[in-house]
Amino acid sequence: MIRPVTSVWTTGRVYVKYVRPCKYSTTVESLTAAVQPPTDSNKNATFEMRTYKPRTPGLRHLKRPYNQHLWKGRPFLPLTFIKKGHGKGGRNNTGRVTVRHMGGGHKRRIRTVDFLRETSGPHRVERIEHDPGRSAHIALLNEEATGKKSYIIAAEGMRAGDVVQSYLRGIPRDLLDSMGGVVDPGVLAAKTAWRGNCLPLHMIPVGTLVFNIGSQKGKGAVFCRSAGTYAVIVSKEEETKKGGSKYVVIRLQSGEVRKVSKHACATIGTASNPHHQHAQLGKAGRSRWLNIRPTVRGLAMNADQMVNVCPADHPHGGGRGKSKGNVNPVSPWGLPAKGGYKTRKVRNVNRWVVVPKVRNQGKRRAK
Repeated sequence: MIRPVTSVWTTGRVYVKYVRPCKYSTTVESLTAAVQPPTDSNKNATFEMRTYKPRTPGLRHLKRPYNQHLWKGRPFLPLTFIKKGHGKGGRNNTGRVTVRHMGGGHKRRIRTVDFLRETSGPHRVERIEHDPGRSAHIALLNEEATGKKSYIIAAEGMRAGDVVQSYLRGIPRDLLDSMGGVVDPGVLAAKTAWRGNCLPLHMIPVGTLVFNIGSQKGKGAVFCRSAGTYAVIVSKEEETKKGGSKYVVIRLQSGEVRKVSKHACATIGTASNPHHQHAQLGKAGRSRWLNIRPTVRGLAMNADQMVNVCPADHPHGGGRGKSKGNVNPVSPWGLPAKGGYKTRKVRNVNRWVVVPKVRNQGKRRAK
């Protein structure tokens, strides 16, 4: 709708002119996701991204996921601590660089996240927050019995006011009484396998999407913790085996199929912020704010052979012009970088992996 604006000129005459509605610096546009979980339909797989009017060059290509439900205040300070020391610059305790391309960045407070969730009983979601140290969002839980607060990885679709529980310590008495004192797997799954609940893997039905998965009993989650990740429960070992079943088989998004302990923890659903992969920083300075330093090409570095003149930088460095010479591409440490060079020992096989993920070229899954 066109809105009138009254403007007064110096001659004393009054004119009424009609202008278009105000356009603010941020707009929301709908995009189509390239990858979606198996349960969603790709026809209607659209999501919203926040874009900005290009008032500066750094805003022209800036895109961010549209998350209006996030908490806009400060975090719960008792569950945070300051990030400081050599680790922020990619150094270890001796001061040597162990992780390249790290340094600078804005000051951060590390959030203490509960990856095990052993405390039973209902927990109410107080709010959903952004965590600068990870891609997924976190949820602040408030235990209804004691009022104790904790941070967990938020599930996609989780909102403030939801109630989640953990069943790692067993089935509550009231839930067992509601089933008549007999554990029915179907009824148990219908009452417990809800989004955001934490269960041992043997209590989750086959085919369920889970995230925040542990590898063994009593240990925290190690798989599917970043934004939008999930795994599918493929099968469970039969109880008739000698000594009982011990493992549950899951399939990760990489195509790897592996065994984990049936008593390991897992959360129902997928990790929050699934459209994090479509975000664009827009400028180099925003990357520096995130503690990311530039990645220099090896061809632009000094020669590796000039040890007496300058420190060894890269095997592709030096020379006149932009040629690395008639040598095969290698890493900064001399290992072949292309052509499928394998570094894993044949004898040192991971016995927990049933089907390894596809490496280098090849099909992800067999037909």
